[in-house]
Amino acid sequence: MIKKWAFVIVLPLLVITGCSDYQKLLKSNDYDKKYKQAVEFYEEGDYYRALQLFDQVIPVYRGKERAEDLFYYYAYSYYNQGDYIMASYYFKRFAKSFPESDRAEEAWFMSAYCKYLESPRPSLDQTNTEEAIAELQAFANRFPNSERLDRVNELIDKLWAKLEKKNYDKANLYFKMEDYQSAIVSFNNLLNDFPDTGYREEALFKILKAKYLYAKNSIYSKQAERYQEVIEAYDKLTTFFPDSEYMKEASKYKDEAMKFINL
Repeated sequence: MIKKWAFVIVLPLLVITGCSDYQKLLKSNDYDKKYKQAVEFYEEGDYYRALQLFDQVIPVYRGKERAEDLFYYYAYSYYNQGDYIMASYYFKRFAKSFPESDRAEEAWFMSAYCKYLESPRPSLDQTNTEEAIAELQAFANRFPNSERLDRVNELIDKLWAKLEKKNYDKANLYFKMEDYQSAIVSFNNLLNDFPDTGYREEALFKILKAKYLYAKNSIYSKQAERYQEVIEAYDKLTTFFPDSEYMKEASKYKDEAMKFINL
């Protein structure tokens, strides 16, 4: 019984002692020891305590031999904690501060990659997505022969797909809300901004349908002109997709448009 209790008591004491030693180190002026302990925490995966110590030693070692390693660990500590905004900032700062470093290319990539990780789902504002595309493209321009280019292009494609989905959802929402003019503009923007979009067939059909419904609900004096646009939209759909899955419904709209024009 004595041995069991001794084990239970010793373990908390070790934890308390460790915390006490850490607090003493935080308050000390032994920056060499702080740096070594910060690196040890980093290697153990204790990024929170590593950052606390790195914060204290950065001003001391700025411009000195250890500065490069220090800023490198510092950026990765934020990254490994999932704070991608701070990590992106400090990776870029590392790259600018140590442009001749063997790790400069890695830092530029990680700065852009952190931006990628901050890109939200398509339903949200895509400002971060646009920034991530710009950062990744800047990396590709800066390192045209990098082994990371395939990965960079893959990430850019994923981000463009997210913007494409955002634009499609926006246009489709206008369509469902029966705001046909806005739907037509938005679907056309989708086709112009993403010429290889997988939504092309659906977009062309919904432009046609939106134009038909808009013409049908227009005042009589405007209908002939707007039904003519329906026929033009039909021709565009059938040019790109002669065997479109929407052909039966599309033909109905075209026939009704022609019937009105030929009255």
